Amino acid sequence: MIRLVFNELVGMFVDDGNLALLALILIALITAAVKFLGLPPLVGGFLLLAGCLAILLQSTRRAARGRVR
Repeated sequence: MIRLVFNELVGMFVDDGNLALLALILIALITAAVKFLGLPPLVGGFLLLAGCLAILLQSTRRAARGRVR
C-alpha cells in the first residue's frame, strides 16, 4: 500500500523522464549563465520561460505522436 502511494507521488512529478531531465539541464545552464557569465537576470528569466515552453511543446508533440500510432 505504501509502495503504491509512493509510486503515484513520484509518477505525478516524473511522468516523462526526458521532460524532467531537460528542464533540470535548462535550469542549470541558465543559472550558470546568470551567475558566472553575467547574464542579466531578466534575460535569464525570459530564457527559462521560453526554454520550458519549448521543452513542454516537444514533450507534448512526442506524446501525441505516440498515441496516434
